[in-house]
Formats: sequence, structure tokens, C-alpha cells
Amino acid sequence: MPESLVNRCRSLPAGSTLCVLGAGFSGRRVAALAEALNIRVLTTRRNPDPESRALRFDTDQNVLPSDSELHGVTHLLSTIPPGRDQTDPVLRTLGSQLSRLPLRWAGYLSTTGIYGDTGGAWVSETDAPRPGQDRSRRRLICEREWLNSGLPVQILRLPGIYGPGRSPLAAVKAGTLKPVHKPGQVFCRVHVDDIAAACLHLMHCSAAGQHPPVVNICDHEPAPSHVMQRHAADLLDCDLPEARHYVDAEADMSAMARSFWAENRRVSNDLLCKTLGYTLIHPNFRSGLSHCLEAERLTEDPTRCAPD
Repeated sequence: MPESLVNRCRSLPAGSTLCVLGAGFSGRRVAALAEALNIRVLTTRRNPDPESRALRFDTDQNVLPSDSELHGVTHLLSTIPPGRDQTDPVLRTLGSQLSRLPLRWAGYLSTTGIYGDTGGAWVSETDAPRPGQDRSRRRLICEREWLNSGLPVQILRLPGIYGPGRSPLAAVKAGTLKPVHKPGQVFCRVHVDDIAAACLHLMHCSAAGQHPPVVNICDHEPAPSHVMQRHAADLLDCDLPEARHYVDAEADMSAMARSFWAENRRVSNDLLCKTLGYTLIHPNFRSGLSHCLEAERLTEDPTRCAPD
């Protein structure tokens, strides 16, 4: 965990316990930041490693943490996606237990996909959701379940997430990346460290009486994917094929890939950054990719200095 990231965040009040339901890419980063701030943290996994301290939580098998294991949880973050029945699996299986906890804040990681296609126009939290994809419609159903749960819920809408080990850098180095250009198309992104730091920031805002029900967490600069990929190649001093036009590349794409290209929007972070006062660690993909490269090089060579 970078010292600079830890130093810019504040711990929670003494006696606080954060529970992260679903310790995947984003959940692990939130948990690691909280632990670095000396916050007591619980995490759940469907199949935790035997050496792990994570609690087992498998909604499909109805394997739940016990009341004693969740005792004292004051802050909660759910990263778990919608279930097959289009309802939220956490609330379906754990809802009654959560209602008995002394929760001060409960975050639910959702998606900016619920805004649907805007033809590249800007959207904010005040815009009505118009999800065009089935996965986004399921997310919207879960958002409404959380907001109606009676818990101190805040919906956190995220765009494409990247970070060390999960960026275009690996594909550029492997020579497998094939850039595509679709005129006017942009994508919104957020670095995983900004998800973690923004969650802590929002917990403090909520405690101070600032608790908007929905917050977008994204960087300042929506940009075409091929522009980000070209920058990754420049950082690595690698060659990158010229971007193909979307009309030529579409036939080779999976249905999932085509669904991403079917929507074009710019997502505003004004509520988070201007109203609630959060300062992005990585305001654009250039800052974020530079951090990813340094972090990955540090992993390869632990004697290097950690990135800021």
C-alpha cells in the first residue's frame, strides 16, 4: 500500500469495524487501505484460502457469516453483483443480520452503465437512469433494493476500473492488443486507488451530515480506448498496431465487447470532487498508467522505490 495513499486518508473513529463483502479487485484495495489506517477490517470470499482470515460467504450455497462474526460492524461495503434472479443476493440472504448491526455507513458498488447511452453527452447523479444493457438493468434493481433497505446506504457508481495488474500494459507488452477507433466514442475510467480513497472520504462526509444517496466515482477525463492504449505503449516504448476502424473490427468482437461499444457517455464527478471535496489521486489515465507501471515494476523488483 503506497505510503502517499495512506497519508492522504483519515482513519475512522476508534472502535469502528469495516466489513467488505466480496474481496475482489476493488474490495481488496479498500480493505488494504483501511487496514493500513489501523481500522479493524473483515472481508468475505466465496471460497477463502485456508490461511486467509476472510469469512466464507456464498449466497448460492446459503453459507453466511454468523452474527458473532459480524458483531460490531459499523461500516459496510458490498461489491457483490446481482444474483441470477435479478435481486441483490446480499440483502436476500444477509439483510436481517445487517439490519441488527450498528451501521453508520453502507456502500454498494454499482455501475455508471445504468445511465445507458447518451451519445457522448455528460450525465450526473441527477439524470434519470436509462440502462440499455441487461446487466445494467439488474444493477439498477439492486440499487433500488439497497436504497429501500432502511440501511444508511450510499450507491457508488463506477465506470471501467483499472489498476496495477489490470490495465492495458500487460496486453501491450504481450503484443496482443489490437486498438479500435470509433469516431466520437469515449470511455470513462477510475483507478482502483481512487475507489479505495473515495470510499474512506465518503464515510467521513456521511458522518459530517453529507450523505447524497448516489455518487459517481470516476476520473476527470473520458477518453477513447485507443488513446489510452497508445499512451501505455509509449510508456513501455513498445510498438502498437494502428487502430482499426470499429466497422472493420466489430465482426470479430464478442457479444459482450460489442455491448460496451454500443454505449457512449461522459460521466460527471462534480458531486464527488466539487461538492464533497474529494481530490482525485489519478485525475486521468496518464497519471493512472504511470502509477500502474511503477507499481508493477516494484513487484518485479522489490528493491525499487515505491511509487508516490
